[in-house]
Amino acid sequence: MRLLLMSDTHLPKRAKELPEPLLAELPRADVVIHAGDWVDTATLDLLESRSRRFIGVYGNNDGPALRARLPETARVELEGLRLGVVHETGSAQGRERRCAERFPDLDVLVFGHSHIPWDTTAATGLRLLNPGSPTDRRRQPHCTYMTATVRDGGLDEVRLHRLPPRT
Repeated sequence: MRLLLMSDTHLPKRAKELPEPLLAELPRADVVIHAGDWVDTATLDLLESRSRRFIGVYGNNDGPALRARLPETARVELEGLRLGVVHETGSAQGRERRCAERFPDLDVLVFGHSHIPWDTTAATGLRLLNPGSPTDRRRQPHCTYMTATVRDGGLDEVRLHRLPPRT
């Protein structure tokens, strides 16, 4: 099962549309995950209409229209993998411990907010993934998203994709 992970799209404030390389991943993904800060409902409509299965949450920049359609936290089981999605996890210092305490029933937690790609594992085995942002790199060298594969109840082939600069 192939996963496509993104967060912090901030459309149309940070970009006018999702980057083509990211859109090209949609038909290859079995599950599309967005960890919040959409800003517009058009992006949610697009991902829902073009995804086989979609999982998303709202972020701190998302208004009432998005909050009415999305949860703050999502939990799913994908072929035995217990996966959660949330926008904010707090500061980087102590993140693994805090998330392991807050989500003891998960194998993987996808989060956003910082726009900084992140891939670590807590002492409990909880894997934490932040795909960065495909539209707003902030102080990062590239805009990014992630793909991964769920196989035999585990997460495999986690890959951070760097997007070319916008012209």
